Amino acid sequence: MEPRILHVGPLTERFNQRLASEYDVQQLWKQSDALAFLDEHGAAFEVVVTSARFGCSAAMLQRMPIVRAICSFGVGYDAIPVDEARQRGIQVSYTPDVLNDCVADLAMGLLIDSARRISAADRFVRASLWPAGHFPLARKVSGKRLGIVGLGRIGKDVARRASGFDMQVRYHNRRPDADSSYRFEPGLLALARWADFLVLTCPGGAATHHLISAPVLDALGPEGILINVARGSVVDEQALVAALMEGRLGGAGLDVFQAEPRVPEALLSLDNVVLAPHIGSGTEETRLQMEELVFANLRAFLDKGEVLTPVV
Repeated sequence: MEPRILHVGPLTERFNQRLASEYDVQQLWKQSDALAFLDEHGAAFEVVVTSARFGCSAAMLQRMPIVRAICSFGVGYDAIPVDEARQRGIQVSYTPDVLNDCVADLAMGLLIDSARRISAADRFVRASLWPAGHFPLARKVSGKRLGIVGLGRIGKDVARRASGFDMQVRYHNRRPDADSSYRFEPGLLALARWADFLVLTCPGGAATHHLISAPVLDALGPEGILINVARGSVVDEQALVAALMEGRLGGAGLDVFQAEPRVPEALLSLDNVVLAPHIGSGTEETRLQMEELVFANLRAFLDKGEVLTPVV
């Protein structure tokens, strides 16, 4: 018999139905009290299917003593206690690579929109303000300096796209990337001072919590623009709001927030901020590929005992 699977939170209806039709699945989000349910039934589950959004908390994992694998939809895994899972011999998979293009595309879209103020210009036209006067001048993108925080798969794709705009690229990582021809900047403050645009493509989690602090924002400065397609936790959101409202930061393009789906009220009224509802991978093509990779990881684990794309 196939092992019992706990499905933590809903994905697309297509995915939910397929998983439920092919496996013995319990949909946790339909329970009124998730932890109480796991107190009673947690010992039955051997596999967890979840996503970067819903994760699998340490409290949940502690109530499932025979779990052997966690298959997650997304590249973020900060909502999963990976270290605890490793200690228990639990494999954790995610869906890297298949979403790189779309996240990098969105990063460039937010960058261009923030600099050229496309969304603000759209609001200007819709409000019938054009007949009364000209829209304010914006900022050029081509030839500018791009700093990337986290030169992983997505960061490298952003850098390649930036080359089409003749942008200079430097990056900040925990350590230099031996395979990269871009200039490594060991100091984050130095990178922010140099950059016209600072794009965040680093992982979330404790190691990067509030990495982008008030001093970093001040270093980026009143003409600098911050783009975040990483995790909301990477940015000190209170410091960001203050820097934007006080004119110490030129602008921002944000796809992620600290307490999603809640967005700081102050950001909603700022015309120099572009806001998106965490849509980095949000295309039909990419989401389907991500779903297929979750199923491939699940099937590989059930057939061979090893997931295809483990978190390492």
